[in-house]
Amino acid sequence: MTTGTSNALAAGTWVIDPAHSNLGFTVRHLMVSKVRGRFSDFSGRLVVGEDGTARAEAQIQVSSVTTDNEQRDAHLRTADFFKAEEFPVATFSTAPFRIEKGEFDVDGEFTIRGVTKPITLEVEFLGSNPGMGAGPVAGFEAKTVINRRDFDITIDMPLPEGGAVIGDKITLTLEIEAGLQG
Repeated sequence: MTTGTSNALAAGTWVIDPAHSNLGFTVRHLMVSKVRGRFSDFSGRLVVGEDGTARAEAQIQVSSVTTDNEQRDAHLRTADFFKAEEFPVATFSTAPFRIEKGEFDVDGEFTIRGVTKPITLEVEFLGSNPGMGAGPVAGFEAKTVINRRDFDITIDMPLPEGGAVIGDKITLTLEIEAGLQG
């Protein structure tokens, strides 16, 4: 049985299809559970050279954050968290890398709230296929963990008995489908 996918990725510019992609995050809440959220407005591209090296970049409109709770989402847009009015776009750009079959790491720089830090994404290349008439598509999943304090998100909301309302570690997850542009 064949899966209809290839482990090869053609040279060219691959653009994220936001309708078939997800950029999400999780953070500890009250030290015992997790809050999940996502950004609904983001874009990006992957440029693959003839030599097989690639570079990627992405832009995230931080005001598009949603946790399915309007009050919490409004708070996330304030100076306590994203400072969305002052810093409306978060960005990610990579160093050159090679796309490998299966799993590999990608180093890059992530900027949010005007603070830029190096991060490493654990990436899984899911393959590519001819698509459904609009050209080839490729799929990727990626994950990393960042510390919010590294990006000047330092709000403290301590609990009376110890601990905090929100954790410091944020897990970012990407599920990306990209199409090759002609």
